[in-house]
Amino acid sequence: MSHKLIDRARQRFSAETGSNAKPWGGRLSVALVYPNTYHHAMSNLGYLSVYQMLNARDDTLCERFFLPDPDDLKEHRRSGFPLFSLESQRALGDFDVVAFSLSFENDYLNLPVILDLGGLPLWREERGEGHPLLLAGGVCAFMNPEPLAEIFDLFAVGEAEVLLPTLLATLQQDEITRDELLINLAQQPGFYVPSYYTPHYDPEGTLLGYHVEQPAPKKVARQWQADLDQGVVRGEVQTRETEFGEMSLVEVSRGCSRGCRFCVAGYLFLPPREHQLDNLKKSCQQGLQTRKRLGLVGAAVSDYPDLGALQAFIDESGGESSLASLRIDALSEEDVLALKQGGHRTVALAPEAGSQRLRDHINKGLDEEQILNAVRILAAGEILNLKLYFLVGLPEETDEDIEELLALVTKARDIWVEEGKKLGRLGTLLLSVNPFVPKPFTPLQWAAMPREAMLKKTMRRLQSAVGRMANVEFTFESVRASILQALLARGDRRVGKLLPQLAEGQKLKPACRDLDLDPDAYVHRERLQDEVFPWEILDSGVTRSYLWKEFLNAHSGKVTPRCSAGCSRCGVCS
Repeated sequence: MSHKLIDRARQRFSAETGSNAKPWGGRLSVALVYPNTYHHAMSNLGYLSVYQMLNARDDTLCERFFLPDPDDLKEHRRSGFPLFSLESQRALGDFDVVAFSLSFENDYLNLPVILDLGGLPLWREERGEGHPLLLAGGVCAFMNPEPLAEIFDLFAVGEAEVLLPTLLATLQQDEITRDELLINLAQQPGFYVPSYYTPHYDPEGTLLGYHVEQPAPKKVARQWQADLDQGVVRGEVQTRETEFGEMSLVEVSRGCSRGCRFCVAGYLFLPPREHQLDNLKKSCQQGLQTRKRLGLVGAAVSDYPDLGALQAFIDESGGESSLASLRIDALSEEDVLALKQGGHRTVALAPEAGSQRLRDHINKGLDEEQILNAVRILAAGEILNLKLYFLVGLPEETDEDIEELLALVTKARDIWVEEGKKLGRLGTLLLSVNPFVPKPFTPLQWAAMPREAMLKKTMRRLQSAVGRMANVEFTFESVRASILQALLARGDRRVGKLLPQLAEGQKLKPACRDLDLDPDAYVHRERLQDEVFPWEILDSGVTRSYLWKEFLNAHSGKVTPRCSAGCSRCGVCS
């Protein structure tokens, strides 16, 4: 008998494809789960790429699962109707493998909800031969898997292009038990099987290290794709029900050479790599068959050496381009003209800090003149709205740094208004401020996050000052959500036990008290040089000694040059 939830899923899938799902046909079945809604998942090129790679194989079938939209979630809970796949409306437990794509720490709170709706036990020790294998991939899986180590059977440590062939070949073996499968995978590069690693602590609860069972390695090394052109370039599955629904997403590059000391994406995706221009042109031609606008994706799209030629090709082909990121010091009048022709009404820049001292601390590599020049170029180029991203709560931040941030915003606003009057229209300056969250495998992994009261005080100060500026709007990320993000990013296995309570709406501090955990020790404490970190069960490729040197450089305000071909400073390329 039909159910309205299934009817809505079929309508959504039909809108994407105009066809019905393929039969299973005896293939290995993979449930690809994004722990947020369809709207968020279908804007994620990494998630779409894995889906495409799996379904391109004759021996594998992949179907998608998402966190239900709020109204659908209520209906699931009211009716007891299970979670099912978008393609064929099969249950989560019917698949051989349930693979989660983890991009954001705060999405961890959706794991208990999804597994409960799917009829699967949350904890690894409660699942056996009759259950699917639970796999976690995505950037969070190779940043710090430990908070989820009691949930997942397996973590994919690195990029899918390298890991999928080995994973699927192992899973396709006949007459192999669950334990034998995990033993085999534990010996393969890039797979972390947490059941073979037992953390041990001192009497005060400080992590001392891990007992590692044979045949697992002492550390699991991150795997990365050397030649991006051998992988997926463009997202082929498209829907208009997302933020980027009006564009076709094309990956231009991966990684970043800039070395911003707070940026986990900049360090976890080293070395920086790029697609060849000819390959990108082919992908853009394909994308323009379904969408007029192409979204060019990458951590440092502005640094792509052939960006001008690529944008010219898109323009000549009758399309428009949208850049995922703009570098302030790489912005040109030609870039702004391309943005205008592409229909951009809002462009974002990321000075990150208001004072030169803090910009040097985080190795941003920008000065005030460059920032204001970029603002002027954008304003004169008739871009209507400008968004400026800043971090607050950076290490060693003072009241003077906040004053300099406000002074920089004032100067930017004056330029915006001045140029707007020349053009006969005034756009909006949007100030987007986020609390600094220290992340694993970055030089600032040793730093402490400021306490909630201090961050809220800074927020109120900025909000009050910006509120008096005409044509300036202000947004500030939730301080409590940021603190939770820090806890989940920096936590060990004990932190994962909080997820069921937090998913049910319990506040963080009471949930921590119930489990005898001290959140301040994870979040608000500067770490010791030789302290053992939970995430160091993995090897990102960047040496700890290099990260520590960069941490010291941050304190002394020393700027480090960007990495270049042949560079061997951090250890990845050596």
